[in-house]
This record gives sequence, structure tokens and C-alpha cells, in this order.
Amino acid sequence: MIASQTPSGALTYRGRVVTPGGVLDDGLVVLEGERIAWVGAAEAAPQGIDVPPAAPGPRATIVPGLVDIHCHGGGGAGFPDVADAQAARTAVAEHLAHGTTSLVASLVTADAETLVRRTAMLAELAAAGEIVGIHLEGPFLSRARCGAQDPALMQAGSAALVREVARVGGGWFATMTIAPEVPGVLGAGGALEALAEVGAVPSIGHTDGSAELTEEALVAARRALGAEGTRSGRPTATHLFNGMRALHHRDPGPVAACLAAAARGEAVVELVADGVHLSPATVRTVFDLVGPGSVALVTDAMAAAGMPDGRYDLGSMQVRVVDGVARLADGDAIAGGTAHLLDVVRSTVAAGVPVAHAIEAATATPASVLGRTDIGALAAGLRADVLVLDDDLRPLEVVRGGRVVVPSA
Repeated sequence: MIASQTPSGALTYRGRVVTPGGVLDDGLVVLEGERIAWVGAAEAAPQGIDVPPAAPGPRATIVPGLVDIHCHGGGGAGFPDVADAQAARTAVAEHLAHGTTSLVASLVTADAETLVRRTAMLAELAAAGEIVGIHLEGPFLSRARCGAQDPALMQAGSAALVREVARVGGGWFATMTIAPEVPGVLGAGGALEALAEVGAVPSIGHTDGSAELTEEALVAARRALGAEGTRSGRPTATHLFNGMRALHHRDPGPVAACLAAAARGEAVVELVADGVHLSPATVRTVFDLVGPGSVALVTDAMAAAGMPDGRYDLGSMQVRVVDGVARLADGDAIAGGTAHLLDVVRSTVAAGVPVAHAIEAATATPASVLGRTDIGALAAGLRADVLVLDDDLRPLEVVRGGRVVVPSA
């Protein structure tokens, strides 16, 4: 075990600790039951805390458990395709084993009946505490920017469908990707307003809309959500750059509008910084422009995450994975990711982003999208979600809710 355990059962971790206030080169994280009891410099530990001796060699890095707000599956199981909650647990376990202690399960475009049925199934997982929310990526998306989704199943915005998904979602319907140019999305009584009404965060994505229309949608989303929002007062952008009109100096499109809003602190942009979806320079530039408080690192992972190359399903679409890259079996469109969120963190750091910023974008910022103040940071009173990393940012130990789910070797 990496931690020291007191007779009372408290766990104390010592190493380089990434906190909301900065990095403690020699810090302590003390867990008591399901909560974090104390975080601080080792030399400042209060009397009565069992301070483990400093380990020889490089210190382990201790960070909050990771929060992935866009994940379609892993371990051979995809949330859009599994028949029941038990099968969906395979995907949850795959990502938990690699440090993702809070996971939002994402669906893809499908017919209304399928979306409602899948949402009800995932709500069982959420109620059991195994996932922290449900994300619908569609069906109110642009056929011109469908990516790896079925354009034949895309439809006009429907406030009625939003409300039905929310009803069966039992309060776990967290966010939905929408294209503002699709009829029925914007305007009075539209899908965007309905999302805010039911407590789900609108996310701009799979859109061919102009910069001006995207700006209008972002303003409408903030107005509908209110200053705080049921979860967040900030709309998001679904995997920025991917699945949307490209940035051009005479046609800036949705990318420019989303970046500007994020830079003002009015939106959060998702980045699939896995080394496949985006170049390192793009990742580094976005962090430089908007800061980690407005970036949520995500996986967009599908069933093949943690699995060998081969053929997989993504909703109604067939996917082939070659050399770890998922593409549609019919065509070359990237069809989700195969990385874990910790892999994305490592790629982000390799792109030149400071470790503390990459961790914030994989913890505190996505937690803020969900409106969760009990996860996403190492601070007293928060849920005891802890990830202990080696010098290469690979997992040594994973703790969720005070329970060691992946013990040290």
C-alpha cells in the first residue's frame, strides 16, 4: 500500500499533491471514511495526523479522481448498445480502473424510443452511484456535420423529447449536444430552452452553423440557464473542432464563437486531446487562450477503449479500430476515442500544458459543468476520490469514495 493507515482506518497519502491552490511539492492527503479530512504541506500537518515517511526516489503525484463528462463506453461495452445496466458496468469499471472516478455515460443519435429506453437504463446506474450523469449526443444535430453518427436518424429539435428523456432520467440527464441551426432548437419553446428547464446543460456541437448563430445560441443558453443554472450557468462545446465547421479567417464558424465565450468565462469547451482528434499545438493553444478553468478534457471513448483492434458498434454505426484509432467501417470519419481520461491527461502534458492545468481540466472544470462541488479537487470535506500517479503519470492507486478500488502493486 502507498498510504499509511491509522488504527482508526484513516488513510494518509504523502507526495506531490495537486490542489486547487497549487502544487504542494511535499504534501499530505488524509482520508477518513468517504471524505477528505485534511490536505496540506507535510510539515504543517496538525497534531494527531500520522505522517508517513517520505518515500525514497521521486515522489508520487497525488491528484483528484478524474471526471469524464463525455464517454460512450469501454472495455468492449458501449452505452448506446448494451442491453442492461449490468453490461454497462463493464464500461464503467474499465475507466474506473484507470482513474476516472466520476463518469458521464454518453448516448449517440438514435430514434426517440431507443434514446428513452437507454436513458432509463443508465438512470439505474446513476441512482446506484456508478455514474454521475447522462449525456445525449444528438439527435438534434446537423446532417452536414454528422461525423460518426447516422444522419438518417437526426431530427428537428423537440422540447417534448427533451422532457421525456428528463422524466425517465430521474434527474441524471446532465447535458445534450445540439446544433443551433437545426429547426426547433433555438427560439421560444425550443429544445434549448427545454434543456435548461429540465436542468440539463446545452452543448454546442455537430454543427455547420455560423459564428453569429453560435453566438446567439450561447447567449440564449446562458439566459435560459440563469446565473447559476441547475447544474452550471455555462453552456459547453462538444469536442471543440471535431464535428463542426472548421475555423477560417473569413468564415470563423462555431469554433471562434465558442473559444471567445470560453475566454470570457461564459462557456466550457471540451477537448479530445488524445493525440488523434487534435494536434498538440491545437491543444496547447486552446489552453493558452482560455485557461484550464474553461477547458474540459474528455475521452469521447467508445467500446474499444482498453480493447484490441477490431470491429465494434457505436449505436447504429459499425466501427473499425486500427492501431488504436476508431473510424467508421464505411468511410474515414473518426468514430470516438479509445483512450482513458488519464491517457488524455498525459497527451495534454506532452503537448506542453502544465500538469496542474491538465489535471484541473480533467477534474474541477468538468465537475463544475455538472454542478458538483463535492468532487473534482483535493480539499477537506470533498468526496475521497484520489488518484496516485507515478513519475510518468500512470496510475499506482485509485480511490473512490474512500475505497481503494485499484490497490498499489
